[in-house]
Amino acid sequence: MTSKETQASTDFSTLALNPATLANLQQLGYTQMTPIQAASLPPALLGKDLIAQASTGSGKTAAFALALLANLNPRRFAVQSLVLCPTRELADQVSTEIRRLARAEENIKVVTLCGGVPLRAQTLSLEHGAHIVVGTPGRVMDHLERQHLSLEALNTLVLDEADRMLDMGFFDDIVTVARQCPKERQTLLFSATYPEGIAKLSAQFMKTPVRITVQAQHAEGKIEQRWYEVKNSERLHAVSQLLNHFRPESSIAFCNTKQQCRDLVGVLQAQGFSALALFGELEQRERDQVLVQFANRSCSVLVATDVAARGLDIANLAAVINVDVTPDPEVHIHRIGRTGRGDAEGLALNLASLSEMGFVGKIEVLQGRESRWSPLTDLTPTGSGPLVPPMVTIQIIGGRKEKIRAGDVLGALTGEMGYTREQIGKINVNDFSTYVAVDRTIGAQAAQRLNQGRVKGKTVKARLVTGNQEFE
Repeated sequence: MTSKETQASTDFSTLALNPATLANLQQLGYTQMTPIQAASLPPALLGKDLIAQASTGSGKTAAFALALLANLNPRRFAVQSLVLCPTRELADQVSTEIRRLARAEENIKVVTLCGGVPLRAQTLSLEHGAHIVVGTPGRVMDHLERQHLSLEALNTLVLDEADRMLDMGFFDDIVTVARQCPKERQTLLFSATYPEGIAKLSAQFMKTPVRITVQAQHAEGKIEQRWYEVKNSERLHAVSQLLNHFRPESSIAFCNTKQQCRDLVGVLQAQGFSALALFGELEQRERDQVLVQFANRSCSVLVATDVAARGLDIANLAAVINVDVTPDPEVHIHRIGRTGRGDAEGLALNLASLSEMGFVGKIEVLQGRESRWSPLTDLTPTGSGPLVPPMVTIQIIGGRKEKIRAGDVLGALTGEMGYTREQIGKINVNDFSTYVAVDRTIGAQAAQRLNQGRVKGKTVKARLVTGNQEFE
């Protein structure tokens, strides 16, 4: 294995990509390569196997997507690329990104294979032919066992967030899938951390991979970090003090356990905050609803465990709150790196008890600087009234299966119903449901008008999604 230090130009035009792809990248706003793209794309486009260490939000999806698209023959209707992801959310995000990057080519078909969706619908999609499959290991294995999926024409295998897949116990599944891929292929492995299992995986089925590490640190001053010492008994109340003082429009509060997530959401909701929890045991439908509401600015605080939050790339996150200090300093770096993306500045607010000071010390060593501490008494409520999100979410029964598109919903709301484009937020169309964010002031009225009106010439059922979760 060789280590690759790349100081090459960050302009996409320096890569061996066709003119249509370069023009599409420009249209999509990809001006300069991120560090992981600049380091991994040259060897990947040469067909080399790759182990790349990079975190969520570093631009890794485009790094492997451009490589697998360069290997693709659009006229050959067979699965030529397979991307394995740990979760359905990440698989959906990756599929969306590949479709955007593939727009330069005619009719490249991407099929997503994940649990929580009937096998039959996925089988039909595969029967119609696919160039690229993105999926979770368990569901991909299902389709392989039933012989719905053939990998004979495969030339690129991608393992995305490989460390997370190992955490979830997918080692054997990955090996089983890899063994069914042709030996002569390219394997691209992306991982935020480098646990022992990664070396074991690469030794089994990678050919002299190029090893790339992009520093996960953040530029000092880009993310403002503040630390507050708390007793365990005051920790949950301290979160609402932070929210009332800094008033971030959207924030993720990280807890080390599911129970802490449940307890914190209970406390925040009781105090009038729009907060939702995300942890491993939620049903897929609930999980989807939580993520939609947070991403479309209908929920102010997402309370999550690290396991649940891996693979989520939420834009414009004003703050990260570490309710508990993580024992792993690298995880701390990934947590806080979700704020301060792009040109924005970020805020990382950390609570620590005396018993966690050893973990804080490890973080200081990794960051190469001492923590900046402030007293809890500095936190005083600012602004008037409770912190409420700007949008609310309306759920429409019916989605892709009923041929509903985002444009149909936007057209209905801004046409006969008379709302302005500025009052409508993000629209998510799933297989059986459509979620639309609207300005909080028109929420109830817009849901009522949708119920009484038509979308794409058909009557629909719509309801306002309430933010409260109930836990047993």
